[in-house]
Amino acid sequence: MYLTMNRFRVRPGQEEAFEAVWQRRDSHLKEVPGFVAFHLMKGDLRGDHRLYASHTLWQSRAAFDAWTRSEAFRAAHRDAGAQRDLYLGPPELECFESVQAIEAG
Repeated sequence: MYLTMNRFRVRPGQEEAFEAVWQRRDSHLKEVPGFVAFHLMKGDLRGDHRLYASHTLWQSRAAFDAWTRSEAFRAAHRDAGAQRDLYLGPPELECFESVQAIEAG
């Protein structure tokens, strides 16, 4: 498995608008080969921002890399810059390869 995570620093008072952008957005992920799951997580208020993280789980790094070169990726990110006023700086991408997995049941 391969996990990609973007951390977003959202301006206080803009949380509802930020979440609405994500809920309205067509990510195009469901039709992408190798896609497993997506979660948008809301974190704590940290002084000048509220932390959010998007987690996307892939079957492999190759599947993620292929998605980043796809038309689905371009379509999902087409209007990403239009909401810059919601953020304190750009998102921070972090990527992780699975070295151990423990599952329920």
